[in-house]
Amino acid sequence: MTFIDFRSDTVTKPTEEMRQAMLTAEVGDDVYGEDPTINRLEALAANILGKEAALFVTSGTQGNQVAVLTHCRPGDEVILEAESHIFLYEGGASSALAGVQTRPIRGVRGALDPLEVKKAIRGDDIHYPYSGLICLENTHNKAGGKVVPLQTMKEIYEIAREKDVPVHLDGARLFNAAVALGVPASELTQYVDTVQVCLSKGLSAPVGSILAGSQSFIKEARKWRKRLGGGLRQAGVIAAPGIIALERMIDRLAEDHANARLLAEGLSTIPQLQVSIEEVETNIILCNIKETSLSNDQFLSKLKDAGILAVPFDDGIIRFVTHREVSSDMVQRAVETISEIL
Repeated sequence: MTFIDFRSDTVTKPTEEMRQAMLTAEVGDDVYGEDPTINRLEALAANILGKEAALFVTSGTQGNQVAVLTHCRPGDEVILEAESHIFLYEGGASSALAGVQTRPIRGVRGALDPLEVKKAIRGDDIHYPYSGLICLENTHNKAGGKVVPLQTMKEIYEIAREKDVPVHLDGARLFNAAVALGVPASELTQYVDTVQVCLSKGLSAPVGSILAGSQSFIKEARKWRKRLGGGLRQAGVIAAPGIIALERMIDRLAEDHANARLLAEGLSTIPQLQVSIEEVETNIILCNIKETSLSNDQFLSKLKDAGILAVPFDDGIIRFVTHREVSSDMVQRAVETISEIL
């Protein structure tokens, strides 16, 4: 069976151009800094993100954790949103690896309240940990691909600078936010000290993420990447599709957003389903199935039998994600099939 796969924008296969680039990539030993394709990717990413330097890492989680390790000391506290990826979905790595404690703050639509962040920054008291880092996430996965407003990021960054606390952005889907706002990614990253972006979420590269920041930060981050076993050799073969991802795949994310809206509109016409069309800002749709009287597993099993894949996201909530390999025709077919199932 050929499935319509809405599980994630990580399921895309590399394009034929990417495969050819992998085949012909010029390579060298990246631990020695001698892989020209890696070097080109890092320079390109730094320029796009408006930072001095960048580092290729194997995954978004590795990029985020290298950032925490580089910014913080053991015993520090990291302020982040209560349903952020770093807090929920990275295996407790910040405590296990960096020896820091996290301080989750409940946000609204994935966005932290700047005043709550200001209150959370610790004062000079021997009973308190140091506030070592503030982490933002844009777009916010658990909130349904919401875009954190530029003004919110700006206000938090100004507070952080006043308190001398660095800000890191988990920008796994940063380019979705930039496309939704109609601005270059550097418009968002100007309000953070460091940023991680995924090349394999939406951009269709098969593997890898980028961590970007100042020259001094990236120099130290490179050591932490090595400590985590992330020093790579002839890595140009996996960097080559990353270059194509950054040069060719960002603007087309608008198509994914349009298809997500189309899917949301279609699902909202099915009486047993609840979808807020206005809440769909990028490529993620959250669908409430509670009125179907089906459990998440039962609902997803029926979809799978009919050739549709999605994932559970909360009790009675199913997540659908659009990407390059889901066309508007496939969206229409999925809506018709789900309607028939119910």
